[in-house]
Amino acid sequence: DVLSRLNLEQHRHRKIRLRDVLEICPESIKPRVPEALGDLPWHFLRKLMALNGTARNTSLGHEAPAEEKGDEEELWIDDNFCINDAEMKVSLHPLDVLCAVLLCSDSFLQQEILSRMSMCQFALPLLLPALDSPRCTLLLWAMRDIVRRWRPHSLAQSRGFREESLVLTPMPTVSFVRLGSCSFSKSQLLNEVLSPAQQHHDLFVHRDMESGNVRREIADGLVEIAWYFPAGWENSDLFPEPVAITNLRGDRFSFLTQISSAVFIITESISERGYALLSSLKESTAKYYFILNCKMAPVLKLSKSQLLVKNNSINNAGFVKKIQSTMRNIVNSSPRTVSLEAMAVMTRELGMQVDEDSQECQHARKRAEEITAEIRDVAKYKRENLRLQRDPWRNLGKVEKELCRMQRQGDKATEDYKSELKRKWLEIRRQQYECDLTGGLIKFIMEIGELSPMEKHYFLKWMKFSLDNTARESLSKMRAEYKKKCETPGADRKQLEELDQLISESSLGVEHFMRELGQFYEAENAIAKEDKMAESQRQFIHIPGIVAELMLEGFPVELIDGDASNIPLQWVTDVLTQLHAKLGERSRMLVVTVLGVQSTGKSTLLNTMFGLQLAVSSGRCTRGAFMTLIKVTEAVQKLSGCDFILVIDTEGLKAPELTALEDSYQHDNELATVVIGLSDITIVNMAMENATEMKDVLQIAVHAFLRMEKLGQKPNCQFVHQNVSDVSAHEQNMRDRKHLLEQLNEMTRAAASRAITFSDIMQYDPEKHNWYIPGLWHGVPPMAPVNAGYSESVCELKKYLFEFIENLSQNRTAKSIPDFIEWLKSLWNSVKHENFIFSFRNSLVAEAYNLLAMKYSEWEWGFRKQMHLWISEKETFIQNQLPDKLEGDLLDTLKIEAQKKLQQEEQQLLDHLEQYFKGEAANLNLIEKYKEDFKRSASSLKKELEGVSISKCEEAIRIRRGQHKIGTILSTYKQTIEGKVDRLVAECRNRKQKLDDKKLKTEFEKMWKETLSELKLSRLQRRQVVQDLDFQLRKDLENRGQKLQEVVSLLNYRMESFRIRKDQNWYSKILAYFTKDCYSEIEALAVSLMKKCKKYIEEKVKSKTDYHETYCGELLRMLNERLRQEDVQKLLTTPHFEVYLKLHILGEAAHSFQKMHEDFIQENDPQQCLEKLKPQYFKTFKALYWEKDGSQTLARDFCDQCLKPALVEHVNKILGVQIVDDVVSSEQSITYSSRGFFQFNLLKELLEKENFDSYVDYIITYEEFVKTWIRTQLLKHYSKTAALGDMEKKILSSMIDKVRKALQSSSATKNTTISDFLDSVCKELQKDLVISRDNLVGIRFLNVNSSKQFSDFIPNFLPDLKKQILAELKSTDIESKLSHLSVKPEAEMFKRVFGCGKQCPFCKVPCEAGAPGHKEHFASVHRPQGLGQYRSSRTEKLAYDMCSSDVVGNGTFQNSDTEGKRHPYKEYRDYYPDWNIQPDPSIEASSYWKFVFHKFNHQFAEEYEDWGTITKKQALESIKQV
Repeated sequence: DVLSRLNLEQHRHRKIRLRDVLEICPESIKPRVPEALGDLPWHFLRKLMALNGTARNTSLGHEAPAEEKGDEEELWIDDNFCINDAEMKVSLHPLDVLCAVLLCSDSFLQQEILSRMSMCQFALPLLLPALDSPRCTLLLWAMRDIVRRWRPHSLAQSRGFREESLVLTPMPTVSFVRLGSCSFSKSQLLNEVLSPAQQHHDLFVHRDMESGNVRREIADGLVEIAWYFPAGWENSDLFPEPVAITNLRGDRFSFLTQISSAVFIITESISERGYALLSSLKESTAKYYFILNCKMAPVLKLSKSQLLVKNNSINNAGFVKKIQSTMRNIVNSSPRTVSLEAMAVMTRELGMQVDEDSQECQHARKRAEEITAEIRDVAKYKRENLRLQRDPWRNLGKVEKELCRMQRQGDKATEDYKSELKRKWLEIRRQQYECDLTGGLIKFIMEIGELSPMEKHYFLKWMKFSLDNTARESLSKMRAEYKKKCETPGADRKQLEELDQLISESSLGVEHFMRELGQFYEAENAIAKEDKMAESQRQFIHIPGIVAELMLEGFPVELIDGDASNIPLQWVTDVLTQLHAKLGERSRMLVVTVLGVQSTGKSTLLNTMFGLQLAVSSGRCTRGAFMTLIKVTEAVQKLSGCDFILVIDTEGLKAPELTALEDSYQHDNELATVVIGLSDITIVNMAMENATEMKDVLQIAVHAFLRMEKLGQKPNCQFVHQNVSDVSAHEQNMRDRKHLLEQLNEMTRAAASRAITFSDIMQYDPEKHNWYIPGLWHGVPPMAPVNAGYSESVCELKKYLFEFIENLSQNRTAKSIPDFIEWLKSLWNSVKHENFIFSFRNSLVAEAYNLLAMKYSEWEWGFRKQMHLWISEKETFIQNQLPDKLEGDLLDTLKIEAQKKLQQEEQQLLDHLEQYFKGEAANLNLIEKYKEDFKRSASSLKKELEGVSISKCEEAIRIRRGQHKIGTILSTYKQTIEGKVDRLVAECRNRKQKLDDKKLKTEFEKMWKETLSELKLSRLQRRQVVQDLDFQLRKDLENRGQKLQEVVSLLNYRMESFRIRKDQNWYSKILAYFTKDCYSEIEALAVSLMKKCKKYIEEKVKSKTDYHETYCGELLRMLNERLRQEDVQKLLTTPHFEVYLKLHILGEAAHSFQKMHEDFIQENDPQQCLEKLKPQYFKTFKALYWEKDGSQTLARDFCDQCLKPALVEHVNKILGVQIVDDVVSSEQSITYSSRGFFQFNLLKELLEKENFDSYVDYIITYEEFVKTWIRTQLLKHYSKTAALGDMEKKILSSMIDKVRKALQSSSATKNTTISDFLDSVCKELQKDLVISRDNLVGIRFLNVNSSKQFSDFIPNFLPDLKKQILAELKSTDIESKLSHLSVKPEAEMFKRVFGCGKQCPFCKVPCEAGAPGHKEHFASVHRPQGLGQYRSSRTEKLAYDMCSSDVVGNGTFQNSDTEGKRHPYKEYRDYYPDWNIQPDPSIEASSYWKFVFHKFNHQFAEEYEDWGTITKKQALESIKQV
């Protein structure tokens, strides 16, 4: 009945587990008053986990319904003073609730309940009554976890102490029993007896407590036990040694007589049953004392020493002192002592149960004892049986850090030294791998692998108890020895140091066994990678899965090994990966970390806040960092956006046992950096009494937070000031908080070396993020209960944290386990590199950045596409304008239109960017700092497209003007010819005899010859382009204070003849000033400028327009712009170099532009143009002579001569844009989605082909190589599919549909001429097609009536025209097709993937920054510097050093930038501030280029053999990872 009323019926068989209680739910965050009996068990459990002294309160809340409050409020208040019978029936006795909860809990939760009750100084249930049988259970297992510390009076002088497991400590037991009814409360009397003076505490529940007067229902038969432990104060301690006090609530009298040293019987009247009971005590060895009233004293004929009479002459305090005095006498008289374990033996003899007698528990105990029985000397056992985690693991950590820091490199070459360290690392791993498993470890692996989950849990608990007991004993002896030696005059300092070291190493727990397993796993993993071991051969591969299961059960797992200051990264990664898999990949979590000085209650704070079981006892302080996973309920998941809270408990900073070590500060810094970097919320725990340590901790924390700021990570910081109990603390400490903030700001500025405040690097509000928490104990331990204010304050902090988490979830996505792993790897890598000047880019940052870069790439193409289409439309519009329209403000109007369009598109791109950062993409907070780069990119893109748009419009207007000029001349000639044709037709018709075709031909030829001779055709004026270029070059050089002498003609200079001659005067000066590498840099500059200019020249020549003086001006602008850039200025090239280079480039241009001009003259020669029209004139002449209707012929000619070229040109204008669209939306899109992906695909193909020449081209002529590669990919792709034909068909069909509509809307009427009709059609299509009628003759010969027929004929020819165009396009090869497109797809794809084009100053790897407007260049993988043509100044051989290694090494570099002086690589940013060269993220990161360098350089293969071990597969894998 009680269970069902408490809503626990379902847990009678399916017990409540500890993890069920620890699960975070709304009620555990914001506790509420229980309103029904069903709320009481969970209310009790949650309050108890939070160490709240009111946990045993079982009264229910009585809230007035809202509508009944108001006028009657006074009445309700009055009513509350009257507790009626009905309310008492609703309540339950606290001990009933306790018994019900214990009966429905599994043994591990029972253990936790009793541990927490012990901390709260509640009496514990010793004998638990059963629900449905008279058998009781002794709760021995439930008390196994309790460890108490006290100072017996025998150790008071030496100030020593004892710390022992409660169940193993023998002590006298004094029992209190009540016979019959009594006028005062036995339990209350006991509370007074056991409470220190002026410090009353309710250890036992009594009738005057809330609900203590409710009738007990299931707690009868319960025996409670409490203890008194002395603090070593002779004046104030009640007893000199520990005493156990039991309180019987039922009829287990015989049991108490067996275990007790003394029994106090309280009675005011004795019944017959009572007499019988007392008579049976004759055989008992216990002493008996009676607490009676004055009426009973004479009846019981006992000696005065056994009687304590409670009468009116003595007050309560005096009576309590009397009982205390009697008990003290008992303790001092060397009574029988019994431990709880001994009690269990007696319990079994009496036929009662002991909770740990279950088969699983005993089986697990036996297995654990098989391991722990052989442990006598902890330090020796660790040395002989846990060998991997000692020197090998520490040495390994040192090698790993040295691989990153290169502090002992000396004169060795960087890559040689790195290879030596890598070999050393592998050798240590091999030694570890070859170590045999010891017997204890074999058994440990077997037990955690084979036992059932329940037995495994028991096994680990037994291991913990046994190891803790052994370690405690060992520590106790060593501390005593240490103390003795310290007190001995002239003690050997070395012996003391050795003993001190032994004490430090005498901690032994389950985590040491786990750590050893982790090392075996990591060693096996390293050897498996090296020796290609099959999974079936691996014996530890299953271990991470087992540990992941334990983590799910709430076991803490070691993250950082505090003894070795190292992280077993592979082990932790694989455990967490297994955990992620077991959670069905639903593993979003928020990370809460606590930092602070040692022994300031960090672990206790977390235990109280989250109900954890982190070690807090002496000698078991946290070393390193441990992580514990706590599940959150669905309701909290919705609010917090996470599935779990990961709590990281860290070892104390400034630990005394570490301060002697020279790198202890570094150790603390590393620990703080990693845990702060991983956390979303960092609690900095400060004890107010440790001001100096507090400042040190703040300094460590500030350094760590500052590092996080560089990553874009801004964790929240909560400062917890412990041991501040005054209610006015928050107000009173306002000045302290201000001072703290000033200190933090000062430390931040000092650490950052720039004007920055603490709030800039942290989410910190001095008012909200400072917490004042009272001390843990209310009074003097060991008898002090937990301070009520401590529990309440911690609950308030927890409540605030979850409110903060709820707000945080709206702006930031919780990390998943894979994200956490990436952060951990990157943080640890950065910590190992020690020097945080390196901008931190882990794979999460890289992934978030790449995703943004990919999105930006899409938006950028959208912007470019819109402007390409706009330019195409405006070019078409200009081509369709008449001469008068080209003058005036047309260009200004187009400029305004362009500005408006550009503004609109830029805004759209920026809106996309803003929306992206407001969206739900992962880790946006990490790339917030790159947002400005992308904004700048949008602005520079607009500027670039503005220049292109306006120059294209200017060019189109210029071309159209030239066409009009030529067209006007031809128009006059054509009018004359048409007049002549008209007259010839009339003349031939007047002849009597009909002329056949042959004679008509003769007549027409005669007329044509005569007419052309009469016209006196004028040729277009020929210009000397060379002179114009010469004039502009001289003018340009004069403006720069230079002169052009001894130049006969620009035509004497060509690009291919350009050479940097070393004997030239200007080169000699450079050579004298610089080292040899300057030559290659200047040569590379000249080559790149010539290529760029040649491309520009070729584009102009292809346009088939006439030369314009602006072409030369543009070439000179391009050259001057590049030559004035900072990197070129550093080369200090002489004026001679500039003159020489310009001469050769403009000489090349002179040849090309002169030919272009002459080709244009020839193409547009009037006679040539008229000759082309001659067949049409003859055809028209014949049709007129035979009086045929020429409208059909003219319609066909219109389609062939006018419409067809216009449609083909339209396809070429649009197809380029469509191809880019197709590529970015096809499966190829991933290749071009970001520079990183593009590089990967490029390098992968190079690796597959293994062609040396291709690598040379890639390295030396990167830009050209990339363009060629993209073009090849496009050709390959479109030669395999019909996609190109489909696009052409789609574009053409769409345009022909528009033509049809234009023909319909412009349909000819009776009075419309053909010319007017065509004008109307062209006007309709002026934005899409440029329909030239220059090649169409004979329009004026057709009458008005023919125009209707003409307009009707055109649609009939369109299907054939479409087929004809498509057939011609199909027959054209793809390469030729691509070359005719207005928008070059390869050029657009190149813009997406090429980036800024800057190369690493050492190895020449290209920059990969995704935002075109970035301020800092970086690359994922650097390569041997020899590939960037760096040579060793000593050997003249190509350098094999990797710049990503050199920047952390001790090496130096020299080049033209350093003026030949040696400069440390570590300070490379002195010369290259815009380059960020990061150290390799892993040993394997640069394997790709090492493989390539070794593959193609036998000389280096001999000199540097290690690279020869890298396989092609490993090389590919290395770039995949990056």
